[in-house]
Amino acid sequence: MMKDADKIKNLLNRKLLTWYRRNQRSLPWRKTSDPYRKWISEIMLQQTQVDTVIPYYHRFLKAFPTVSALARAPLQDVLKAWENLGYYSRARNIHAAAKVIVEKFGDQIPDNLEEIKTLPGIGEYSAGAILSIAYGQALPAVDGNVRRILCRLFAIRQPADDAQEQKQLQNLAASLIPVKHPGDFNQALMDLGATICKAKNPGCSHCPLANLCQARRHDLQNVLPITRKSPAIPHRQAAAAVIRNSKGMLLVVQRPTSGLLASLWKLPGGFIKADEDTEKSLRHSVKEELGISIQVGKHLASVNHTYTHFRITLQACECRLLKGTPKPLGCQNWRWASFTDLKKLPLSKIDRILLVHLNNFFEDRLHVWK
Repeated sequence: MMKDADKIKNLLNRKLLTWYRRNQRSLPWRKTSDPYRKWISEIMLQQTQVDTVIPYYHRFLKAFPTVSALARAPLQDVLKAWENLGYYSRARNIHAAAKVIVEKFGDQIPDNLEEIKTLPGIGEYSAGAILSIAYGQALPAVDGNVRRILCRLFAIRQPADDAQEQKQLQNLAASLIPVKHPGDFNQALMDLGATICKAKNPGCSHCPLANLCQARRHDLQNVLPITRKSPAIPHRQAAAAVIRNSKGMLLVVQRPTSGLLASLWKLPGGFIKADEDTEKSLRHSVKEELGISIQVGKHLASVNHTYTHFRITLQACECRLLKGTPKPLGCQNWRWASFTDLKKLPLSKIDRILLVHLNNFFEDRLHVWK
């Protein structure tokens, strides 16, 4: 495989870079040389489509135009700017990394591989992408799109999601990266995977590498890459307590600093245990979270959502506070929030959707969510 790579390296680079210079996508982060903006774009683009990222990229940089501005900002403001972009650990890592960059690297994104990999949220792919694009270093940036291209180009029939094979593909990509214009090379592969060498029905007739592609030669382009079968995604049930005070304000809690959707706000409650019904589980969850006793009333709404590793149905039940004063036992914080307050707090997509559904029951107080 490495021998084949050596034979076609120069031809591949020439064909790919020529195609890229004629067909590259016009993207906002390609119109700047600022490593900070390159870093933000690369993190946002992880597991997220370009069209989704663009408006977030603009809004985020308007709110936090420099790494020092990001480092100074409260985490809640960063999470709010990230709201609905998903994979919120990226936002928390960006915020934590900004603090390290300011304190340790003098406000400059590190241009050294070992140093940049010490930043929260920076792995092999992110480091390669940032250093090659922002600093012109000859490092590969291997994500799922690039692995797919390499598997087809070299007709690799080992599972692309196997850890050992991924290491081999990383080495293969490193052997192909040119000394000149490595950032363009990596971005060309990104564009090729996004526009032509797609996961399904690749546009081989328009591909600049068609004559070099072993998968096309052997009619394997719709077979490769090979991946192992993923296990079925489990379906989990959760419940949320809709508790209002005399002013109609909702009781909300801030999630813990780690775990699913860390530091975002939500209605009290949690996952329903297998051996408990909704009512019993909700009482236990709220007790553990806030130390209060509640009476669970009628079901108000249900929302379905899919995360990477599981699906969830979240049920909202009208509840009444029976005993106790809320205390942050299983959460960071709690508060009574008006619906104007809720618009300003960072919440997950499923919680925002739930509030919209609750409008059926509280139209006079929730019309702002329409």
